[in-house]
Amino acid sequence: MTTLMTVLGIVVFVVGLLFSIAWHELGHLSTAKLFGIRVPQYMVGFGPTIWSRHKGETEYGVKAIPLGGYIRMIGMFPPGDDGKVTARSTSPWRGMIEDARSAAFEELQPGDEKRLFYTRKPWKRVIVMFAGPFMNLVLAVAIFLSVLMGFGINTQTTTVSTVSDCVISQSEKRDKCADGDPASPAKAAGLEPGDRIVAFNGDRVADWSSLQGHIRDTVGPATLTVERDGATRTLHASLVKNQVAKNDGNGRAVPGEYVTAGFLGFSPATGVVQQSFGQSVDRMGDMITTGVQSLIDLPQKVPALWDAAFGDGEREPDSPMGVVGAARVGGEVFNLDIPPEQRVATMLFLVAGFNLSLFLFNMLPLLPLDGGHIAGAVWEGIRRHAARIFRQPDPGPFDVAKLMPVAYVVAGIFICFTLLVLVADLVNPVRIS
Repeated sequence: MTTLMTVLGIVVFVVGLLFSIAWHELGHLSTAKLFGIRVPQYMVGFGPTIWSRHKGETEYGVKAIPLGGYIRMIGMFPPGDDGKVTARSTSPWRGMIEDARSAAFEELQPGDEKRLFYTRKPWKRVIVMFAGPFMNLVLAVAIFLSVLMGFGINTQTTTVSTVSDCVISQSEKRDKCADGDPASPAKAAGLEPGDRIVAFNGDRVADWSSLQGHIRDTVGPATLTVERDGATRTLHASLVKNQVAKNDGNGRAVPGEYVTAGFLGFSPATGVVQQSFGQSVDRMGDMITTGVQSLIDLPQKVPALWDAAFGDGEREPDSPMGVVGAARVGGEVFNLDIPPEQRVATMLFLVAGFNLSLFLFNMLPLLPLDGGHIAGAVWEGIRRHAARIFRQPDPGPFDVAKLMPVAYVVAGIFICFTLLVLVADLVNPVRIS
């Protein structure tokens, strides 16, 4: 049964992956056709073609390797300075440029002269290239909102799980009381496991973040309003100063860092809680911020990733993870000892996170990514606008093909990094519990 659920989880993730890729390319396809650009191919995947069908002027198909997708637009790059497309050079760098330029004009047909990508105004090219990542962002937001507001997420609540017997500084890293440790304020006040705290000093508290803030800001007498066995009770506690874990901007404890704050002395229970629209938007904002920071921190995670793949290093929970690793996690999700609806919610969260990563990664202003083409179109627009203002001759299209040697270097780095992540995902995978 475990193997069956693992396979099912992997299959579900792969289907979500393929849909996300197809959705991304649909953004490019629809806007390209909207602006009259001819698109000979729309493909999901790379490698040998498994299935394809022609509809109108476009071939739609699925390829064997589900690691990406593409649409092929005629005239991605302008002709060279001599107006030629097929000129050759003995220089390997010039050869790369000319090969890219030649490929952009493959399958050129009579009448295509006015349907070339590079002939479209810069703002139209920006829309075409941005549409793909934007579709991933839309899908991520839709899934996140559906899960957060519909299923809810497992989070700390204002219900009491356990009550501390005494006051222990969290920096001491012990959980047993010693002689001389004073009784915890919660214990002295009569707080019990199962109590739900609904107000602190008369202020209603709806979530753990709010209640924790009140507790940490208070030293001295405090009034707790709790619900116990269907009845509302009022308890009186005297909070004390204590060393407690420092929280980051997302409310998570920062390992090894502590602050002095008010202390009550209980652990909150966790439960699945549906989020409001405002709470969901806040959480998505935190996810996007975390995603951007993770992208910035990516280079400095390479040494630890190498050690995890080829040494004896542990795989960090926030380590970069590829498609294979994500599919493996998808298999583990379906084996978690949680209700079925939460398995579905977790899987949806995984797919949404993948789409958010696709959006952020593709927006990097580097060729061959979408962001690189966007940057080229924006730069062309700035040059042409400046020429009009200063009454200079039109500089013409910005030749993105001249950046292809850089694109090959960037692609090589991406391929090496992808292979490193693949090895780490196979020999030392990220696991969930």
